[in-house]
Amino acid sequence: ALMPTISAFFGIVIRMYDDHGPPHFHAHYGEHAAVIEIEALRVMQGGLPRRALSLVLEWGSEHRADLLADWMLAETHEPLRPIEPLE
Repeated sequence: ALMPTISAFFGIVIRMYDDHGPPHFHAHYGEHAAVIEIEALRVMQGGLPRRALSLVLEWGSEHRADLLADWMLAETHEPLRPIEPLE
């Protein structure tokens, strides 16, 4: 499936696509990748270096509502909205 990029900051790329399971997003940093559950902000699979993970979790907590809105769009195959990067 095509995985649209919805945000990028500090070398981290955030992607989301229509997928199974609880609402989640994919965070990529170099050769590392993690799947992060939106509600609990926990790593469902994979992993990132600690600094990158803390940035992703901070960003996720700031944008939880935006992430859930994009998840609803993904489920109905609508274009996803970009989300502001972490400053």
